[in-house]
Amino acid sequence: MTTKKRDLQTEIKESAHQIWLAGLGALAVAEDEGSKLFKNLVKKGEGFEKRSKKQLKKVTEKVEGQVGTARDQAESALGKLGKSFDEKVAEALQRLGVPSRMEIQKLTKRVEQLTKKVDAAKPRTPRARTTRTAKSA
Repeated sequence: MTTKKRDLQTEIKESAHQIWLAGLGALAVAEDEGSKLFKNLVKKGEGFEKRSKKQLKKVTEKVEGQVGTARDQAESALGKLGKSFDEKVAEALQRLGVPSRMEIQKLTKRVEQLTKKVDAAKPRTPRARTTRTAKSA
């Protein structure tokens, strides 16, 4: 073989060997850096999760406060509406001449008082005694 050919083969072998070594070096670096990168990503993820939870808590508290306020306002409005409705119904019944509960209670009490007076004013008559007659045998 000629020297030129041998030199070329040797050069190719050395070049291939260097490529092989570079690949192994890249693998080693990737392993070391990959582990560091993974740990770094975990750390950043933990921080992100912590911040996200705080923000979520703030948003949740704000929404709950707004819901509570809305609920209070709705209850107040319904209370006013119910009161207004009751008043309108009472006015309509009064216009129709239907006595209110209070008027009926007063009338009932007055009737009871008058009944007692009438009973007290009645003359008392003795009860008639019934006599038994003995049967003759």
